Amino acid sequence: MQIKLPEKVKQIITKLEAAGYEAYAVGGCVRDSILGKEPDDWDITTSATPEQTKAVFGHTIDTGIQHGTVTVRLAGESFEVTTYRIDGEYEDSRHPKNVVFTANLVEDLKRRDFTINAMAYNDRSGLVDVFGGIADLENKIIRCVGNAKERFTEDALRMMRAVRFSAQLGFSIDIDTERAIMELAPNLAKISAERIRIEFVKILTSPNPDYIRVAYDLGITQIVLPELEDAFETTQNNPHHLYTVGEHLMHTLLNTRADKSLRIAALLHDIGKPATKTTDEDGIDHFHGHVERSEEMAAEILKRLKFDNDTIACVRSYIRYHDDDIHPTQKSVRRAINKVGEEYFGGLLELRRADCLAQSMYMREEKIDTLDKVEAIYQEILEKQQCVSLKDLAITGNDLMALGVPQGKKVGELLSVLLEEVLEEPSRNTREYLLKKAKTLI
Repeated sequence: MQIKLPEKVKQIITKLEAAGYEAYAVGGCVRDSILGKEPDDWDITTSATPEQTKAVFGHTIDTGIQHGTVTVRLAGESFEVTTYRIDGEYEDSRHPKNVVFTANLVEDLKRRDFTINAMAYNDRSGLVDVFGGIADLENKIIRCVGNAKERFTEDALRMMRAVRFSAQLGFSIDIDTERAIMELAPNLAKISAERIRIEFVKILTSPNPDYIRVAYDLGITQIVLPELEDAFETTQNNPHHLYTVGEHLMHTLLNTRADKSLRIAALLHDIGKPATKTTDEDGIDHFHGHVERSEEMAAEILKRLKFDNDTIACVRSYIRYHDDDIHPTQKSVRRAINKVGEEYFGGLLELRRADCLAQSMYMREEKIDTLDKVEAIYQEILEKQQCVSLKDLAITGNDLMALGVPQGKKVGELLSVLLEEVLEEPSRNTREYLLKKAKTLI
């Protein structure tokens, strides 16, 4: 099998070989090349020790030298070159206590997580695939290298990586690998929130975000997102719904584009439903107050997973307004944009559409028709650049103070009144009109 290596990767491999060492492209770049995808980056593995690698190349950076990794700089690009190694004992389900360098490529490949990531390639030897990576790519299987329990005991995060690769590639997980995950999932409690978050986002933004369900089935969410457990077990006996809360969330995910905040909101927008469920005398389920509870729970979850404040603010806004009625009129849509925030309104409409498509057919046509009309009005407001917030108002607080309004609370109150005038009728957003109106209010 022939893989087209980038010229700079070839140069690094050739230079190491010329110095008497072995060198190969390894891991994800080999996998992606075989799948016909463009690799994000190219990792190189070599029999040369870090010191020997540094001696071969002029410009290097000691990025992880204790673990055998040296970054080689070549014409402005960086490439990680790592010495073949054998990991020592893992004490914390995260890091090896020590690493031992080896001159044996197979020993290095043996310590990697999955067969599809344990292949190496160079032009001289061709593809080195000692663990059946090609067969697993052909059969669309995620399988651990060697003993699955050993691989997951070494690094518990590999269990989430198994789900992540299956979601990214649309592959199923090998049965022995699944069994090992179900047994060892509790070890994920030892993994940092930051590492969990990275894998979580990669699953959510993959082509198959509903593979979160796989994480649920294997016991992973019980540890990293326990709030989902109740969601999958909560039925919705209501004309608007046909799935459990958890399944509704999965279908909402499938109807959203791969935007991080949008997908997180899709996953969590109804997470508060289990806590707010009531059933009336006719056996119909209701979830009064679920929006507020969902927003509150989402904020707690995202803080726990160490998400940044901007993402948390965006997700909270999407969830807070996802159930609001927006009438398809110019005034109503302008007011909604002002209330939700210009930066969030477009995403909110996307979430509402995905939410609707994950419900029953009851009144779906009417709901979608209303959304279509609101979307069309929103686009018209954008095209006409109508004022929907204080920053677009034709006058400022300084203009009001120039009229004699004292600095402070009164300025803000007057600006809000003037904005209401403009939200009612956009043509009023002129300096002349607003100054005249302001004088009548002072």
